[in-house]
Amino acid sequence: MSIAAVAKKQTPASLRARKGGVPIVSLTAYTTPQAKMLDPHADLLLVGDSLGMVVYGFTSTLPVTLDMMIAHGAAVVRGASRACVIVDMPFGSYQESPQQAFRNAARIMAETGCAGVKFEGGTVMAETIRFLAERGVPVLAHVGLQPQSVNALGGFHAQGRTAIEAEHVIADGLAVAEAGAFAMVVEGTAEPVARRLTELAPIPTIGIGASAACDGQILVTEDILGIFDVFRPRFVKRYAELSGAISAAASAYADDVRARRFPGPEHTYGAAAPEKRKTQA
Repeated sequence: MSIAAVAKKQTPASLRARKGGVPIVSLTAYTTPQAKMLDPHADLLLVGDSLGMVVYGFTSTLPVTLDMMIAHGAAVVRGASRACVIVDMPFGSYQESPQQAFRNAARIMAETGCAGVKFEGGTVMAETIRFLAERGVPVLAHVGLQPQSVNALGGFHAQGRTAIEAEHVIADGLAVAEAGAFAMVVEGTAEPVARRLTELAPIPTIGIGASAACDGQILVTEDILGIFDVFRPRFVKRYAELSGAISAAASAYADDVRARRFPGPEHTYGAAAPEKRKTQA
């Protein structure tokens, strides 16, 4: 696929067609200004439930609500013109039944204008993926490490390191592909397993802590910018260290305010000039 083709508006269908081609560039976004900055560079913008930790300061993604995802999803859609925008479905909004998942996914798409939804789960969610796909809801699946299941997993542990785990991840990936997902996120998975799943699956794999062999990659934007320091996963590469620059700017502003250097004359408005009174001829 040519770079010119990649520059076109991206959709779930066009991303699915990228299997084995130019790698899919994916990043998270939570606000309109952020989406505008990332849109020229990313093929896919994910409004991730990671916003619970990055934006709201929760210790996990579990407290995130459907209303939060819709508010941030709509904001990102307003800022994106080229990238495909996908919105995460939060914990508890899709696991009960395919019908529940469809109702909530339909609400997300109607109220945000996004192109599709993402939710976690492999074979156990295959029926739900099929139910939504058959009703016009594009689904980005999520296999491997699943943060919403962190309590059941006993923590954030890489998946696929044993033969049993590897078999499970592969089975999950093939199940979501067969069910109709247009692509899948493969998170926190041993490199050989992610590579093998990419070879076997007919849909794109988007890695995060997986393999360079995946059909694309995704990272949390705040992680690559160096402005989220609660913890730093092994798979994150920092492309900037903005937290220091932000702190320095705030410090300089505070100093100027306390010393009355700001605002200066160039930042204030003077009194209006008096109007000249007109005289009768």
